[in-house]
Amino acid sequence: MEKHDCIHWEGKRLTSTVHYPESVLSKSKKFPAVIICHGFTSNRIGVDRLFVKTAQQLSSNGFVVVRFDYSGCGESEGNYGENSFEDLIDQTYAAVSFALELPNVDSDQITLLGHSLGGAVAVHSAARDERVKQLILWSAVGRPFDDIVNIVGEEEYSHLFIKGFVDHLGYSLTTKFLQSLKNSNPLDQLSQFSGDVLLLHGTDDKEIPAHYCGEFFENTQKRPCGKSKIRLIKGANHTFSSIMHFNELITVTSNWLINDSNLMVPGTGF
Repeated sequence: MEKHDCIHWEGKRLTSTVHYPESVLSKSKKFPAVIICHGFTSNRIGVDRLFVKTAQQLSSNGFVVVRFDYSGCGESEGNYGENSFEDLIDQTYAAVSFALELPNVDSDQITLLGHSLGGAVAVHSAARDERVKQLILWSAVGRPFDDIVNIVGEEEYSHLFIKGFVDHLGYSLTTKFLQSLKNSNPLDQLSQFSGDVLLLHGTDDKEIPAHYCGEFFENTQKRPCGKSKIRLIKGANHTFSSIMHFNELITVTSNWLINDSNLMVPGTGF
């Protein structure tokens, strides 16, 4: 079952879609929730419907799933390039608050699933927000400023100092947005998160280097508590676009959530 809704943030409406397990209709049980944090200039649908397929699969496995558009993306109000990295974190907090107000959501079982730049946002959000208990990173950005400039291109980035903004795929990326990325270091920030972490990355990712996945994993091993698991998906691209690669991605993710994490999923026996 899907329901369209919106998250309120700084006077703006962030469009969201909530997927509920079918069993929520007949039972008064509490379900764990997964909140999907999309990447740079993306949206809650995702390339090749990545997040739609993910939400459908996870909800069928007993999770309430929230996918939403950050301000200025998809159908949400605002201008994406005028946000700062801190704004994206704050919008994620708003998404967590929204999820906790939904019926049948267990407030002690909140997971953030971040893809690409959304992975970096999810790390910082989870490290600061005690309401987040689990963290899943797909193709996560390790060095936001360097990685986004690499995607935009050095030549286009140089226009920032001439025009005051960078035109990337029709998005006007302001100095505020790009400079704010310099203050983000998710690789180090992950050590501040005490919950369980799942890390996945495609070995054929041309946008964000797969070696970040290993670096994130190494930093999770320095924590005094919290389990972590890593999986490199051979041949997968940045958005896990083939059927085979997506199936591996969602199978590993679902199995980890149900069997390896600390979540209690109704109807699974765990």
